[in-house]
Amino acid sequence: LSLLDQAIAFGGGRVGEADVREMLGSIDHSVITDLLDALTALDAAALLRVVDSAAERSIDFDMLLQDLLLALHRISLAQAVPDVLGDEHAQLLPLARALTPEDVQLFYQIGLLGRRDLPYAPDPRSGLEMTLLRMLAFRPVSAPAAEGGVRTAAAGGVRSAPSISAAPAAPA
Repeated sequence: LSLLDQAIAFGGGRVGEADVREMLGSIDHSVITDLLDALTALDAAALLRVVDSAAERSIDFDMLLQDLLLALHRISLAQAVPDVLGDEHAQLLPLARALTPEDVQLFYQIGLLGRRDLPYAPDPRSGLEMTLLRMLAFRPVSAPAAEGGVRTAAAGGVRSAPSISAAPAAPA
């Protein structure tokens, strides 16, 4: 009843899902889906726009990273044993198909390290942004991605991954 009274006061006499979610500091799952979509598309600019939107709604960045990790866990489960998730599987199926199991595991590991390091970042937002950008930076470049490249926020275009030559350069 106490929470309901707070929700009524917070919503100015009306109780709405968005108001209650904001009051409790919980995260709308569309934010997580938007992050995962941007990671799948290798779109750094979209990632930063989602973080900016989360900042405007005063979302706790540690909680956002925690929810992202939980979503990655569910995606990994959907990839390994699709029947485990039941109805939730339908929502995660496009992401489970779009990401390789290796990408999911890499994102999960980088996210765990990012959560561990979040208290050491200059501020929580920059810690979250660097964690997300690290997910893009360390994602292996597959054949289709190498042709299309990685989208960068600065150019707004596409940049190809740098190639590394196995042969040393000839001396001048």
